[in-house]
Order: sequence, then C-alpha cells, then structure tokens
Amino acid sequence: MLESSYNILFRKLALRCLFDDHFEDGRHFTTKLLLKPTDDPHVDLMATISGPLDPKAEETIIGNAVFRWQSDVDDPHTFGDLCVSTSDPILLMRACAYFPEYGIGAFGILPVLQKKRVSLEDYGVIGLRYGSSNLSVGATLMPYSLGDEFSKSAWLVSKIGRLTAGVQYDPKFETKESARYQNLKNWNYAIGYGLGTGSPLSPSFNFSLELAQNSQFIASFYQHVVVQRRVKNPLEENEVVGITNYIDFGFELQTRIDDQKASNNIQDSTFQVAASWQANKNIMLKAKAGPLGSSLCLAFKSWWKPSFTFSMSAVRDRTVGKTSYGLGLCIDNVREASYQRADPNFVMLTPNKEHLAEGIQWKTGSRPMLQANVDSGNFDGVPRELRPLGRIL
Repeated sequence: MLESSYNILFRKLALRCLFDDHFEDGRHFTTKLLLKPTDDPHVDLMATISGPLDPKAEETIIGNAVFRWQSDVDDPHTFGDLCVSTSDPILLMRACAYFPEYGIGAFGILPVLQKKRVSLEDYGVIGLRYGSSNLSVGATLMPYSLGDEFSKSAWLVSKIGRLTAGVQYDPKFETKESARYQNLKNWNYAIGYGLGTGSPLSPSFNFSLELAQNSQFIASFYQHVVVQRRVKNPLEENEVVGITNYIDFGFELQTRIDDQKASNNIQDSTFQVAASWQANKNIMLKAKAGPLGSSLCLAFKSWWKPSFTFSMSAVRDRTVGKTSYGLGLCIDNVREASYQRADPNFVMLTPNKEHLAEGIQWKTGSRPMLQANVDSGNFDGVPRELRPLGRIL
C-alpha cells in the first residue's frame, strides 16, 4: 500500500525481485530473521544484518529491524510498524489504513530520530490513494513544505482488459525557469500488455514500454510460468506423484533517446536478463547477465517451523575481470509455506495423487491433472501473499 500502483502493475517490483533477490554482493553476507509469535499472529518482526566478510574493510555492518502490527490477520493493508536502524533514519514510524468497501487508503511515514535532516522528506510524508479493478490514483505529499515542493509523487493508472496505461509524477529535477511539474523530466509514461491474475499460483506475463525522465526509453518483459511435472519428490508423502515447478524470466533494456551524450556509452544504453527456476519446494536456481557482469545463485529452502533459506551467489565483474562470492541466510516463520509445495488447494492444477485418481493410468505425453479452484479465479482460503492484487489495482 506504500508503493505506487505504477510500479506494481508494470511489474517493476517483480523485476526488482528477480534481478536482486538472493544475489548477495560479492565478499558480503546477509542474514535475515522473520519471526511471528504463535500466541499473537497480528504482529511480526523482521531483522536484517548485512556487511562485508572482510573485517578490515572500510564498510560497516548495518543492522535493521521492523516491528509490524496489523489489525486483521488476512488483510495486510491496514497496519502500523516501527523501523529501527543503525543508519539514518534511526527510528521510523509508518502507518496505513485501507477501506476496501470504498477503495480508499491513507498512509503516513514519519522519521522520528534522524542524525541529519537534509531534505523535506526527512520531516515526514503522507499519502492518499484510491483503487478499483480498473483505476488507481494516488499521491504522496510532504506536509512540512510549501509551494512547488509540496508534492513528492503522484500516479494515475488505468486498466482495460489486458492493456494498462499510466503516468507518474516523480519530481527529481529542479528548474529555475518554471515549476517542477512543468519540467518534462519529472514525468514518466508507460503502457503495457499483460495476462494473468497477478497471483504466483497462476501463469502470467507482462510486456511494457516506458518513457522516463523525457530522456530514457525502457522496454521490459516479465513472465511467470507454472509447470507441473510427473516426477516424484522424495521429500513429499508417498501418495504425491507430481511436483510443481515455477519458472520466471525477465528482460529489461534501457537506452537514451536524447543526444546529450555519446550513444556508444555503455551507461546510456544497457540491458540485463535474468531467469529463475524453482525446481521443487526446496531448491531454486537463479542467473542474470548484462554488459557489466553476470551472476549465478543457488538457494536452498526448508519448510520447517521456522523455515530457513540459505543462498550462495557468485558475481563476475567484467569491468575488473574478477569473480566474488556472497552468502545469505534467512530464518522465517511469517510467510505461508504454500507457494512451492505440491498442495491440491494452492496450485493452478492439482498434482495427481494415486488415491484421488483411481482408474487413471499414467501415459506418456498425457497428464490427467485435476482442475483447481485457483484456475477459475476462486482464491478463497488461499494465503494472502498468494492472492492476486487486481481487485485493488
């Protein structure tokens, strides 16, 4: 609810997760804890510690923690949290209230403790938004500022069928001759074509074109594929004779459309491509490549209570010709363990079970799978993080 719908509907957040998640910085480590008390499911705590592996490095170890409370266990849109950190801001308060019957939401971000307040954003931000199945409009404001700097950002996104169009005001550039909203570099425009409910349980794809800062042309593609295989997972129960694979693919190209710099500069025209393969509920393999370097990541996840995810990544920097390695560890009992499991309630097509498919023989090239409610759009009873976002856009 604190993110712009412009970033969500054009798959900017999904691409960011595909390009960044589990790809730890070379010669660095990251440890993350996500904990929820069993007696009170309304609260949870997330703590992150990251830093260099070399104790002699000039970088320092950074620690962050977020304590979150939400009024409804099944509704994550109305919440409040406290963020503490060893870096600025030291203490940050955030709160959001959403009324689904009206489609209206409001939120606020207040840095309580900060070593140095440089920008007006450091004194607090408030936001308002409206969302329906076809329209989303919202704005974030800085109440402690006056005049042209009052608005921090704004967006308007509309969706008709599979076509989505939107505009976002992001005032990063100042101008002396006119107001910020008259500077074309502060406006971004995008149009996209996509298919899918937006839930990880069903396949989807999105292709979008964006004109950013009146100087950058960005083309991106993101596809999520759900594949069921007639393979037995030795870690599952004996009657489960099928597993589910999740494959994600993303591509992003950026190039300048003005002539202020040479077109052969690699910073003016660049691209990156990434792919992720969730082989089963325990193993994920990710890779990405671009002109500046390439990375490979292997992540192993257990579904114990609490679960843990251990990741190893290798980063090849082509500019210096060196390969570095990173480690990551995440301990979690907050998120539902339903995304990777072959469960008949939480997959697009239910995996075939021998005791549910009596009389059906396995044949080469045929998959007698049972159709689940998810394929028909019925997400009742599905964990909240697996539900689509289309209803609130």
